[in-house]
Amino acid sequence: MHSWPSPDVPDLSAVGLGRGLPPRVPDTATGDLVEIGGTDGVVRMYVCGITPYDATHLGHAATYLLFDTIQRVCRDAGLTVRYVQNVTDVDDPLLERAQATGMDWVALAERETELFREDMAALRVLAPDHYIGAVEAIPGIVEVVETLRDRGAAYELDGDIYFSVSAAPHFGGIGHYSVPEMLRLSAERGGDPARPGKKDPLDCLLWQSARPGEPAWDSTLGRGRPGWHIECAAIALRHLGPAIDINGGGSDLVFPHHELSAAEAVVVTGTWPFAQAFVHQGMVGYQGEKMSKSRGNLVFVSGLRRAGVDPMAIRLALLAHEPGSDWEWYDDEIGLAQSRLGRWREAFERGAADAAQPVIDRLRAELVDGLRTPEALHVVDRWAGTDGNDHEAPAQMAAAVDALLGVV
Repeated sequence: MHSWPSPDVPDLSAVGLGRGLPPRVPDTATGDLVEIGGTDGVVRMYVCGITPYDATHLGHAATYLLFDTIQRVCRDAGLTVRYVQNVTDVDDPLLERAQATGMDWVALAERETELFREDMAALRVLAPDHYIGAVEAIPGIVEVVETLRDRGAAYELDGDIYFSVSAAPHFGGIGHYSVPEMLRLSAERGGDPARPGKKDPLDCLLWQSARPGEPAWDSTLGRGRPGWHIECAAIALRHLGPAIDINGGGSDLVFPHHELSAAEAVVVTGTWPFAQAFVHQGMVGYQGEKMSKSRGNLVFVSGLRRAGVDPMAIRLALLAHEPGSDWEWYDDEIGLAQSRLGRWREAFERGAADAAQPVIDRLRAELVDGLRTPEALHVVDRWAGTDGNDHEAPAQMAAAVDALLGVV
């Protein structure tokens, strides 16, 4: 599966503006900031992608901008980023939406994935090195399920194959939820804790045997399709190796998705933790309510773009919120972001301004130490509101804002 074209990113060190430091990112598992430097100068990052039945609302966009910021800060520090993202192009929510709309599920997935690509390109999000659909990953998924079964970590139930959480000694070590809370979240987020015959209610589906009217593929596991969590475990292991630097997504993925996919990967490799840092973006509400399709209040990037909103204003509006924390979207945010974007662009076009290097150093410091994007925007705001006599500063600041914040 192809991704989207990445924008060019200025190398600030090549124009005499030095390099930044490796970022310290918030780790959900420990609650601490963890420095991401890559033991060999390579940062391995896996971010869970969309299930393509309606893309891309602002929650999606905020998530991928968070990891775009991480990638930009790593590059500014001279690190190489190997970035992998999946697309869950076969799963129950997609099949349910296809049935409800009367649309072929493959066509629906292709349409929404292409819209997601267009939105990411418009927002100038750096593309992953590998963009992998669940369907194309099935051979590798089957191999991982076979390994889990060989190690006694999987069992059969009425033709389906389940992962046994008892085989993973560190299970629960990411979200630190109580068992009652995990049971509740499992039931709400695609699990089946009440299914009779399971060894543990929290055991999750690895391979679902073929159901009438649903897509299925032949394999050594029988005809069927993969479960959700094993998809990401298998793709990450294949493309990034036994241990990675960052495993990321929205905070709704902490449990069950990241907890179970990491547990499966650890049983396969014997390496704990699966990721040096588990990084999560907060949930986005809408004017005091949860943003959801059932409420009819989803705000889509494509809708804003069709209304003529500059994608850079959308990007700035999202970066103005603290990553990792839940926040509310209000309709006036686009206007505020458009005004900010206008002030910045005017400052970049001035003949002279305050010296750029001290400002760039402060901008880097805000991003390196916990990805404080709202504070980083304020650094640029203050510079844009001053006068000076450095004729190189406007172009240097424009390059820095492009490189670190992705805004042009």
